[in-house]
Amino acid sequence: MAQVAGSPGERRHAAGQGHPCRSCGAPLEHTVVDLGMSPLCESYLTADQLNRMEPFYPLRVHVCQHCLLVQLQEYVSPEEIFTEYAYFSSYSTSWVDHARRYTELAVRRLGLGAGSLVVELASNDGYLLQHFVALGVPVLGIEPARNVAAAAEAKGVPTRTAFFGAELAEQLVAEGKWVDLIVANNVLAQVPDLNDFVAGMRILLGEQAVATVEFPHLASLFAENQFDTIYHEHFSYFSLLAAQRVFSAQGLTVFDVEELATHGGSLRLWLRHDADTSKPVASSVDALLEGERAAGFNRLDHYLSFGPKVEATKRKLLAFLIQAREDGKRVAGYGAPGKGNTLLNYCGIRTDLLDYTVDRNPYKQGRFLPGTHIPIFEPAWITETRPDYVLILPWNLRDEVVQQLAHVRDWGARFVVPIPEVRVS
Repeated sequence: MAQVAGSPGERRHAAGQGHPCRSCGAPLEHTVVDLGMSPLCESYLTADQLNRMEPFYPLRVHVCQHCLLVQLQEYVSPEEIFTEYAYFSSYSTSWVDHARRYTELAVRRLGLGAGSLVVELASNDGYLLQHFVALGVPVLGIEPARNVAAAAEAKGVPTRTAFFGAELAEQLVAEGKWVDLIVANNVLAQVPDLNDFVAGMRILLGEQAVATVEFPHLASLFAENQFDTIYHEHFSYFSLLAAQRVFSAQGLTVFDVEELATHGGSLRLWLRHDADTSKPVASSVDALLEGERAAGFNRLDHYLSFGPKVEATKRKLLAFLIQAREDGKRVAGYGAPGKGNTLLNYCGIRTDLLDYTVDRNPYKQGRFLPGTHIPIFEPAWITETRPDYVLILPWNLRDEVVQQLAHVRDWGARFVVPIPEVRVS
């Protein structure tokens, strides 16, 4: 058997050497964390697929030493991931409520009305645009997944089934689509051709129009050890420092930023054309940039310190689950999110340690988690089987889940949150 020479650090360094950064094109030479081999996190299996070959891909995260964009290589095309998709935003009550509050804020702040047009990129099942429709604001969703787009249309949300980029933006402009607001929530990370996507935003955006972009904040990922938010469907991970470089390269200015609690800590950027001086840059932008610099996100060594923290969390979670099994306790999961599949596959957790999981999404019920083959049931199965512990895989929705499952306390069950480290309550 051939051996790889050098220390583990040297091997990690060499793993991504030469692959170009998707933002600036510089060669990627440094690894932030290596989560091993993993299947696509939204590729849920039916019973007749369990004995078939299942593709696994490297889940290795790099950082560009030039622009400091954290990123994965593109192992699978977006067409393979997003043409048929298992994630429906509307099954999270708190996320739909977040979208409603944003809609009301945008209408007030931008003065949107019947003569306006709001376009959402990766509009999913209409979870957000439905609120604009209810307020009488015209909308258009852009959503590549056919099954999800159909759900949006059923809600009365006009949706075009397509991937967004510069070419589609030019088509929309040629059709006379004068856009007042572009919404891009949790999609920027899912775009392999980042520069083409942002160029499309610039083309579609009116001269004095606004775009808002939300994404999980890299600073939260590091501070809270949220490594399970890393999966193949997410090609990039953003600090404000890195995001600002991406948008600036395409002629867009970040003129305001908000820190949000969603997805374990997110940012909402407000963007305009560079030439639009009617919207001065708020002090919040410089304040957050300075905070990121103080935390080390302008230094390469800060990124390279993340891997050992991830390995420690893996050991702690496995120790808890093994001890629970040794004590004769039963552990069930709640949720079947993408982040849960990263966590379970990286830690090697299967039905020997986690009996099953449940999910509110009927699309996932009766299927099996990718890689681990843990079965997914409807939430009522927890009441039927009365486990001793409930492992909350969508830990960002912990409060919502605990409220939904408050009755499990009746038989003494306890909740377990795995990130940033194992917490039992």
